Amino acid sequence: MQVQVRYFASLREALGAGEAVEIEAGSNLGQLRDALIARGGAHAQALARGRALRCALNQVMADEATVIGDGAEIAFFPPVTGG
Repeated sequence: MQVQVRYFASLREALGAGEAVEIEAGSNLGQLRDALIARGGAHAQALARGRALRCALNQVMADEATVIGDGAEIAFFPPVTGG
């Protein structure tokens, strides 16, 4: 299934505004993050497990155990963002 991943703040600077990603049905946010990290390079650095990140599913804050539905919008961002 396909989802739209969006990046904010320092993640946007490192990875761009976002991308469409193909994931397996039943995947959760943590599995998506791990799949993106596995790409290596900038994704591995920006989304590394040692970094504190927040995530949202369809514009609602969610934890990494939250299951993702087809066509969902996922956002990753640092815990504190400035405006």
